[in-house]
Amino acid sequence: MAKTGKDERIDILIAGAGYVGLASAVAIAAARPEQRITVADAAPAGVWQRDTRASAIAAAACRMLSQLGCWDEIAPEAQAMTEMIVTDSRTSDPVRPVFLTFDGEVADGEPFAHMVPNKVLNGALRRRAAELGIDIVEGVAVAGFDTGPAGVTVALADGANVEARLLVAADGVKSRLRDMAGIKTVHWDYGQSGIVCTVAHERPHNGRAEEHFLPSGPFAILPLTGNRSSIVWTERTEEAERLVAEDEIVFEAELELRFGLKLGEIRVEGKPRAWPLGLTLAREFVAPRLALVGDAAHGIHPIAGQGLNLGFKDAAALAEVVVEAGRLGEDIGALDVLERYARWRRFDTVQMGITTDVLNRMFSNDFGPLRAVRDIGLGMVDRMPGLKRFFIRQAAGLAGEAPRLLRGEAI
Repeated sequence: MAKTGKDERIDILIAGAGYVGLASAVAIAAARPEQRITVADAAPAGVWQRDTRASAIAAAACRMLSQLGCWDEIAPEAQAMTEMIVTDSRTSDPVRPVFLTFDGEVADGEPFAHMVPNKVLNGALRRRAAELGIDIVEGVAVAGFDTGPAGVTVALADGANVEARLLVAADGVKSRLRDMAGIKTVHWDYGQSGIVCTVAHERPHNGRAEEHFLPSGPFAILPLTGNRSSIVWTERTEEAERLVAEDEIVFEAELELRFGLKLGEIRVEGKPRAWPLGLTLAREFVAPRLALVGDAAHGIHPIAGQGLNLGFKDAAALAEVVVEAGRLGEDIGALDVLERYARWRRFDTVQMGITTDVLNRMFSNDFGPLRAVRDIGLGMVDRMPGLKRFFIRQAAGLAGEAPRLLRGEAI
């Protein structure tokens, strides 16, 4: 673990050593190794190694991780999604008709997404950061910062002061740096929580992902390596809190009602946890000498599995803007440079936030006429191969003006 020094001078300080903060650091350093970059993380050392969750990594993000030299380490623990099915039913329905199916490839041999254990992803990014000479300071939060015309003075909680040209906030949906900068957000609570757990089952999933739209919210079964799946189960917050507080037998019985018996007997690995769900969009993505990335800029509903992939797009876009500005001799922390990043990411982020919000409101209910309309809509999409290909490319992160790293190209 690196230590900060008093009055240290660097080029970029990144607050937050999650996937997006680390990816931002690695992407910039890989293209411009002369840049001095420090990542300061408020979480205690080693916390990331105890994360038992997994994340859906879209094809575009896989391309970026490959370009950054991380994917070879991740691949043995990654499970490709070879197929996805969508159903719409009540929990008590004896049969769940499949309304929509997607093949799992965006190109020959390239799945539209992989499921990757969080600690494997974080570990690969940390290993690459160390190779590139990036300092990671653990257990130290940013206590404050003061922006000047030529740089930003960052005060760390351990008493150190760091002079940087650019400060990047990758410190999560409740970002302290965003609040310190006076950046307002649009926010509302869904009254839902997402229960996350890992399930072992008797029969193989064959790489198939499933999303069941139930009245309380989506119930996703996402394939992991071996006969295991990751569950992302949306419930009303009060019900979610009750479920995770129940003993193992009661929880597994409730889970089985939703999971079904198609993969045989199931067993929950570890303790399920629940996180409250809401929509948070920062009104501004940048301020003088400051850029927001990942959940600090946007927190969306997990209904489309795009939260982390939006963050990787931020990392790729910010790295491209900063690297190109540096090559042109521009000030990488100047507001006009950072506005290029903001313009690039703002529309895509707002669009995805609105899309997930509409989908959640449309599907998380038991209103008969609306159920009929949405089921007809799903069935129509299933009969339109061109539209299905469009949706797969969207889910894979390959639509629109993607940054070079997401296309698998070096900056």
